[in-house]
Amino acid sequence: MSLAPPYSSLKIQLSGFLKPKQIVDNPYLCLAYGTDASFYRLIPKLVLKLDNIEQVQKTIQACSEYGLAYTFRAAGTSLSGQAISDSVLITLTNEWRGHEIIDNGAKIRLEPGVVGADANRYLFPYSKKIGPDPASIDTCKIGGIAANNSSGMCCGTADNSYQTVTCLKVILSDGTLLDTGDSDSIERFRHSHKKLLDKLVSLREACTENPSLLEKIKHKYLLKNTTGYSLNALIDFEDPIHILEHLIIGSEGTLGFLVDITYRTIDIKSHKATSLVVFSNIEDASLAVEALSKHSVDAVELMDGRALASIAEQEGVPEFLRQVDHEACALLIECSANSEQALLETCSTLDGVTSKFSLVGKQEFTQDPDLIASLWKTRKGLLPSVGAIRKLSSSVIIEDVAFPIEKLANGVRELQSLFEQYHYNEAIIFGHALDGNLHFVFTQNFDTSEAIEQYRTFMEEVTELVAVKYQGSLKAEHGTGRNMAPFVELEWGKDAYRLMLEIKSLFDPLNLMNPGVIINTDSNAHLKDLKPMPATHSNVDPCMECGFCEPVCPSKTLSLSPRQRIVLYRELQGQQAKGAVDPELEKLFDYQGIETCAVTGLCESRCPISINTGTLIDSLRSKSKSNPIAKWSANNFDKATQIARWGLTANQWAGKAVGAKNIERLTRKLNKPLGTPVLLSTLPPAAKQIESQTSQYQNKVIYFPTCVSRTLGSNNLSLSEVFHSICQKAGIEVILPQDLDALCCGKPYASMGDKDLAKQKSLELELALKQLSEDGQIPIVFDASPCALESSSQFSGQFKLFDSCEFVAKEVMEKLELNAINEPVMLHLTCSNQKLGHQNEVLALAKRCSSEVIVPEHVHCCGFAGTKGVITPELNESALSPLKAQVPEGCSRGFSTSATCEIGLSRHSGIAYQNLLYLVDEVSSR
Repeated sequence: MSLAPPYSSLKIQLSGFLKPKQIVDNPYLCLAYGTDASFYRLIPKLVLKLDNIEQVQKTIQACSEYGLAYTFRAAGTSLSGQAISDSVLITLTNEWRGHEIIDNGAKIRLEPGVVGADANRYLFPYSKKIGPDPASIDTCKIGGIAANNSSGMCCGTADNSYQTVTCLKVILSDGTLLDTGDSDSIERFRHSHKKLLDKLVSLREACTENPSLLEKIKHKYLLKNTTGYSLNALIDFEDPIHILEHLIIGSEGTLGFLVDITYRTIDIKSHKATSLVVFSNIEDASLAVEALSKHSVDAVELMDGRALASIAEQEGVPEFLRQVDHEACALLIECSANSEQALLETCSTLDGVTSKFSLVGKQEFTQDPDLIASLWKTRKGLLPSVGAIRKLSSSVIIEDVAFPIEKLANGVRELQSLFEQYHYNEAIIFGHALDGNLHFVFTQNFDTSEAIEQYRTFMEEVTELVAVKYQGSLKAEHGTGRNMAPFVELEWGKDAYRLMLEIKSLFDPLNLMNPGVIINTDSNAHLKDLKPMPATHSNVDPCMECGFCEPVCPSKTLSLSPRQRIVLYRELQGQQAKGAVDPELEKLFDYQGIETCAVTGLCESRCPISINTGTLIDSLRSKSKSNPIAKWSANNFDKATQIARWGLTANQWAGKAVGAKNIERLTRKLNKPLGTPVLLSTLPPAAKQIESQTSQYQNKVIYFPTCVSRTLGSNNLSLSEVFHSICQKAGIEVILPQDLDALCCGKPYASMGDKDLAKQKSLELELALKQLSEDGQIPIVFDASPCALESSSQFSGQFKLFDSCEFVAKEVMEKLELNAINEPVMLHLTCSNQKLGHQNEVLALAKRCSSEVIVPEHVHCCGFAGTKGVITPELNESALSPLKAQVPEGCSRGFSTSATCEIGLSRHSGIAYQNLLYLVDEVSSR
């Protein structure tokens, strides 16, 4: 498909300074990359992946030359349609993840590609955090946080980006770079952009000389407010540089490109406690919120009766929540202090406040981290509770308003009345009560004109209720976007809206920066370009395309993320339903969607409604593949593993003869045309035959050496010998299954997409272990975490199953003397560790064995995924691309809990990886 002019001409110009891989014009990839978390859809003509400031400047200038609009995209988790484009979409590569800790953590400089949660991880050693705390903080990036002035559960209006920015760098529409933290840059800008700065001064004067407008602005920012531009900048500051700096905050990419931002950080107090209080009605709850706001409290989260009912049956929900009716309203209250005594005094004060009202139930303040996590899980389960029950083809709408706190109860009551009037029976209300900030969630079909009309009239009533009747905010923290752009003037009035028009024209005279966002003259813009959500596959139909899955996906920079796979699968199914499938899409999806998916399912751990995109891909592989060799190997497993060992031995001989790197180069050339494996230079030798060791102790464990460890060996002790050694020191007898060479958990066949063979092998293993373990009485240890995960999910019987490192951490370590090594080691936490919830145990085990353990950033799933590492080696290479640079000087060893992962980790880190048990054995004694 050829690109039409003037985009074709723009592409030619961009090609002069961008690499081909940085310019995407395939319409299907543009569809996938162009999707965000909102319920709007625009498909860009070009998607650009830019690396640095110069590329952004040149791109802006080129787009301006051709009069083509452009939109900046960070993580694409915004909900109001501000991160989509039907023209040029500019995205961030991993080159925008720089950060700098300043003044011992008092400030932090962050580039726009840093994930919010990563910023907090950098600050944690200093007992600091950034102010903004959006619910999407594990996924959203600093560029989006600042551009939307995102807040969250605790930051309120005091600690958002507007209040905590100390300086920033921004590229304006003419390509100029301004650094508000650099006096030389400011001086140059005062000279080169005098007219712009003078105009900002005149806009400030227009505010200060208009008493009603001045009061309007002051009132609007007593509440959380992200509707329109940050007009408070015009009255909070006199210097036009500071006005400009703060106008950029919350401007949603319509005034400039944020290069980096420096925040004043927030203290993390050492002690915290959480309570959950259920009131008999919203009126009492709202009065309690007013009273609580006068005390030291970090967060007060409101949940209405319908919200509580939606999660009543979820695991871990307090029993008293299961009995409440729709009239009830709960407050989740959290406070913190720098001492135990101060915290107890605060809790006592807050208890005194809530006890004055009619209560239905209460969880007293607790400092127990597990119970606190469980209470917050209840709150965070609200959105998934609606998403999981939505009708097929409907969208989940998350609105975001703020009422004056004294009008909170009235606002909730009238919203509930509107839900009933418009038949949104599933709608729930929750939010950040201290700020009067409410989110209401409902589902909406957009597939008929009647459904769109229902939404139109409902939103018109909502906007009148919030903005006019109660003088509240139509967008408290999610940004205006396209969703509320038609209602900005309704909320702000003509004088303030006129100021916003002037600001937009001043910064973006050609109206090319994210047009249609914040400022939009189309009164029906919020009803156009609505995203289709067709029913396609039961595993992924609930997907809201929020993008929370993306940070942990190993293929996200190589091909597609889970969200993008689902988007293209929906497009593919839509074409199939119409009876005309584009062969180009089928071919593209076969590689981008299926072949390069690791199918490890780590995305499920981040998904709010627990979607495992790998399950979808697995089912597609099952349909497309029938492998007679696989069937033979399953029925002759001992012979198959022996053949694999012969192959490894032959590879070792060949490597000695011509060099392992030469073998790898040759097999790489054959990989794509023939589909043959790449024989990586880090492939180990063949494993030795495993033999039982006769030590008899009262404590016993069944040890299952997986087919991987029975095939992949070591130049020194085998993993089996190491496990026996550790158990010998601890006085534990190790029992091996009979006919070991014929047994397999089924994982290799599951990875191929052959569910029948996987089930066959799993049942064989389960039967063998059932008999040997005396019906599950004796613990069973797998020496590879992926196999432990596979069997724990597939076995139907009751077994005490352990991954070997988990078993050693829980059952063995206290029986050993340890002498930790004084050298740094790398540690890879496998997908299986994470999905089993054992990552903290594995990390703690490593820390007991070494003085310095480094878990690298941005490496979640390694992408080796069984045979993927040798059949589709580019997946492993892409997933581990951040690894080598993080290996510190003097570090020569890395550890993991999966032999196949260790092949790729060794190849792409430059150091040797092996199972963590080798280190445990090395440092332990009786």
